[in-house]
Amino acid sequence: MQHVLFVFGGRPFTVLEVGIAGGFFLLVLIVWLIWGIRRQVRIRAEADTASAERIHELESHLSQLLKSQGEMTGRMQTMAEVFGSRQSDMMRAVNERLDGMGHKLGLSMADTTKRTHEGLRQLHERLAVIDRAQKTITDLSGQVVELQAILSNKQTRGAFGQGRMEAIIQDQLPPTAYDFQATLSSGVRPDCLVHMPNGAPSLAIDAKFPLEAFNLIRNAKSDEDLKYANTQFRRDFTKHIQDIREKYLVPGETQDTAFLFVPSESVFAELNENFEDLVQKSHRARVVIVSPSLLLLSIQVIQAVLRDAKMREQAHLIQAEVAHLMDDVGRLNDRVVKLQTHFGQANKDIDQILISTDKITKRGQKIEDLELGELPETDKKEDLPRPNLSLQG
Repeated sequence: MQHVLFVFGGRPFTVLEVGIAGGFFLLVLIVWLIWGIRRQVRIRAEADTASAERIHELESHLSQLLKSQGEMTGRMQTMAEVFGSRQSDMMRAVNERLDGMGHKLGLSMADTTKRTHEGLRQLHERLAVIDRAQKTITDLSGQVVELQAILSNKQTRGAFGQGRMEAIIQDQLPPTAYDFQATLSSGVRPDCLVHMPNGAPSLAIDAKFPLEAFNLIRNAKSDEDLKYANTQFRRDFTKHIQDIREKYLVPGETQDTAFLFVPSESVFAELNENFEDLVQKSHRARVVIVSPSLLLLSIQVIQAVLRDAKMREQAHLIQAEVAHLMDDVGRLNDRVVKLQTHFGQANKDIDQILISTDKITKRGQKIEDLELGELPETDKKEDLPRPNLSLQG
């Protein structure tokens, strides 16, 4: 044991010393190896714990993302159902409103068309009456003898002319369209006032034709009597025309033209044939001479004017209603355009949400498909540095 095994640095080493040194070195080596192994085990355990915590954290985030995606999908479905329900309600309300307005407009137009046809039918009937009246002119001419007997008395003649004029007007016009023996602002009372539509001045009618002088013409036996009768008739007729002009033509209250009613067609025909100058004078004085048939025709024209005025009033009402209807349709169109804009914005927002959810789904799929491999194994034993021993001896 005391045998020198080698000499190192000038010092001899025996077998016992070398054995003790080797055992100590081996013990140190074993302790170092055990420490290294424990260190590797601790590092591996810490790495496994960190990996498990990371995986748990990723799984938690993934579950939260899936939960958020489910909630967002439910909300989107709810929003889609709400939008669909409100859109259908709105379209149904719009359709009902349009159907109601179209039905109302159709009824109004149908009623207007019906009234127009009725007015035209009545106008055709009145024209037929005028045609029949024209056919009776010849028959009326044959009754001159009886008319002369009636007109021989002044009071009877005046009542007859007034009665014929009233009968024609009462037969053709409604009661509110005329007044007999009405008093003007000047205190004069014309035989009849026909009220014109649209607030226009009334039309005055006089039924007191000067037939005394006219009968003198018919009863003249000689040329001197005829000349005297013509002069008398011209004077009386001119005075009567002047009286009508001065009394019945009231500015702003009556028309600037008045009617002078002649109760006989034969008298009217003879007047226009033999006294053209008097007819022209009456026209210049704005006094129109009318026979029963012409008065009937004139009153029927006035009746047509009154009916046309009423139809125009109804047309104005219809136009006003149509204007209101078009305003409502315009407002409805503006609101539908605004609603369409809102729906367009909502669809755009939903598209953006779908894009976001698609991205979230894809990211979640990537996380789900991510392969998390184990850490690479390390060698349990590593090459340790060996001491550089130089053996001697």
